[in-house]
Amino acid sequence: MFKPETYISRRNALRAELSSGIAIFPGNTEASFNYPANTYHFRQDSTFSYFFGLNQPDLAGIIDIDKGQDILFGNDVDMDDIIWMGPQPSIADRGSLAGISHTQQLAAFDEYIKDALSNGREVHFLPPYRGETKIQLSELLGIAVKDLKASASVELIKGVVKLRSIKSEEEIAEIEKMVDVAYLMHTTAMKMAHPGIVEQEIAGTVEGIALANAGPVSFPVILSINGQTLHNHYHGNTLTEGRMMVVDCGCESEETLYSSDITRTVPVGGRFSQRQKEIYEIVLKANLNAIEAIKPGIKYREVHMLAARTIAEELTKLGLMKGNPADAVAAGAHALFFPHGLGHMMGMDVHDMENLGENYVGYDEETVRATQFGTAFLRLGRTLQPGFVLTVEPGIYFIPALIDQWKAEGKYTEFINYEKVETYKDFGGIRIEDDVLVTVTGNRVLGKPIPKTVAEIEELMKR
Repeated sequence: MFKPETYISRRNALRAELSSGIAIFPGNTEASFNYPANTYHFRQDSTFSYFFGLNQPDLAGIIDIDKGQDILFGNDVDMDDIIWMGPQPSIADRGSLAGISHTQQLAAFDEYIKDALSNGREVHFLPPYRGETKIQLSELLGIAVKDLKASASVELIKGVVKLRSIKSEEEIAEIEKMVDVAYLMHTTAMKMAHPGIVEQEIAGTVEGIALANAGPVSFPVILSINGQTLHNHYHGNTLTEGRMMVVDCGCESEETLYSSDITRTVPVGGRFSQRQKEIYEIVLKANLNAIEAIKPGIKYREVHMLAARTIAEELTKLGLMKGNPADAVAAGAHALFFPHGLGHMMGMDVHDMENLGENYVGYDEETVRATQFGTAFLRLGRTLQPGFVLTVEPGIYFIPALIDQWKAEGKYTEFINYEKVETYKDFGGIRIEDDVLVTVTGNRVLGKPIPKTVAEIEELMKR
């Protein structure tokens, strides 16, 4: 946890964003994966942690705007708990860690909300994403489970997004620690990427590095020689010469929940073929051009389009695309090769605050999400501000099913050289991703630099 003053300041800042009523924050409970006593690794709700800091199950918090009071709810342990878990701090002691002097037993959380409702006070809540929380809020608020998302407080959502989007120095330091662990994860994966190794061996090693140095992985490891599948969690292939391995992974702080998210693509055996090098250099150029463009005041959608134009221009030089690259991007033809967004916000969630609604986080009244295939998947489009932490992750993929569909439909034939593209259907995919802080004057790539040039990767992978 940070110092109590951090959480006091955050709660006061949120209070200033809300007009009246109470804001409620149910923490997460344990979740079973095959029988009640056998639970998944506990993960606290990020917004609860942001305002209350505590990383234990069965807690809840309320920020009372009208009374200027914060309350932490939770139960003190009994002897049965102590036998299994050891001595635990009292709820009052836990409260003091978060700068809260008002604590009550967990059952009083429901009573507080019912009392507020009976007195006509507004109860602000965020969209719930776990089944247990949905049921709890449905019963408490008298709202059908299916209507909870639509009934969530837009005022609270916007207030939370406003605060959590701007990372403080202590938050940035936590993220940077996680990027430094990702350095170990990725450089180890690179050194292991040789013919005859099964992907599972590398994926397991990478996850072990996260656990040994910080905490769990920040999302299930993506690691595959079939990089044309963007989120490929299958790890059963044996690495063979001539393929490339995409590794997209990061880790999360066990205590503060801040995360990292890095992608690297390397040639199995440590040497790029000429064809691999040509495509890789295009993705790297898009990555570097995008990072260079990041600064306060620019819309991230403009940075995305810059990366798309870079890819189209270079693929045209290779003969995989044709015509005017700017026209091709405007039409959306580049999305055959780059069918996703350039990046997303990152912080306590690897897709930061996605549960609050992606359009609230990545867009606003000034910047509306595009509908065009590819660009529509851009999670962050709005104007960048100092303190934003985001990912920059362009890629080029040769997806046989998508190529076949577009070719059969005669789609963008003026921009795509399908005859040559057909010869790349066995290529796979390449993605390069970094975590970047928007600064007052521009940007800073976070963490220890992870090899990403052809020369750096080939040098590291030498046996």
